[in-house]
Amino acid sequence: MGKVIVVTGASSGFGALAVRALARAGHTVYAGMRATTDRNAPAVAELGAWGAENNADVHAVELDVQSQESADAAIALIIAEQGRLDVVVHNAGHMVTGPAEAFTPEQYAALYDVNVLGTQRVNRAALPHLRSQHSGHVVWVGSSSTRGGTPPYLAPYFAAKAAMDAVAVSYRAELLRFGIETTIVVPGAFTHGTNHFAHSGTPADGDVAKAYEEFYPGLMEQVAGKLAELEPSWADVGAVADAIVSVVGSEKPPFRVHVDPSSDGAEIVNGVADRVRAELLRRVDLVDLI
Repeated sequence: MGKVIVVTGASSGFGALAVRALARAGHTVYAGMRATTDRNAPAVAELGAWGAENNADVHAVELDVQSQESADAAIALIIAEQGRLDVVVHNAGHMVTGPAEAFTPEQYAALYDVNVLGTQRVNRAALPHLRSQHSGHVVWVGSSSTRGGTPPYLAPYFAAKAAMDAVAVSYRAELLRFGIETTIVVPGAFTHGTNHFAHSGTPADGDVAKAYEEFYPGLMEQVAGKLAELEPSWADVGAVADAIVSVVGSEKPPFRVHVDPSSDGAEIVNGVADRVRAELLRRVDLVDLI
């Protein structure tokens, strides 16, 4: 039986790929995106045409993760149309590149708002329905940057993704007794197939950025080029969408799944961290939350 799923940040990249992969697997999928009648109108039209061509049950829904009102309205619409919601995929996110010091505190806060607070807004809209059903699945699209090898000039993004991962870990234990599963899908640095790097933000303080350029000339270009070299030729960004389909279809979904062709080490570090966390839960008599 197909599930009713909402994917945030689904106008492009991992989100758009996941919507289509999930729909091909037989699910009813809502592609959450902002500005559906404006900037993302072409993405809405493209999704509609793809759905008709592939006889897929896909829908675009206005969902701006930076607005609680928008999140509430989107989830209410899905419940009204389908009578239930089974899976929430937290995919919406934004990246910035540049020296950490050159970003203003307001820029850090804005990035945190999209990558972390956005998931909280959607959770507060969706989880009351999942808890009342005593079933559901929350899937978080994280990043290997939270614990893998991390190059410089990506500090605000890495910090936000690390915060999101920490929130997801806590939610996992707090939702299990409601019958709600949690999975963190951890992509590596895919340099092709998404607009992640191309659409990244830049520092507001140009003077500070120039000061760093004197001592770290062309560093971001160097990092981007080397990451592209590390990515094997067989790497396919669609593997992230396939991983989401797999965990959504699992009878007992895994807690964490890595999709990292470049093997930056996150899987090793996460494995240790998750084992340590499980051991602590045993020690405090919360074995059922492991």
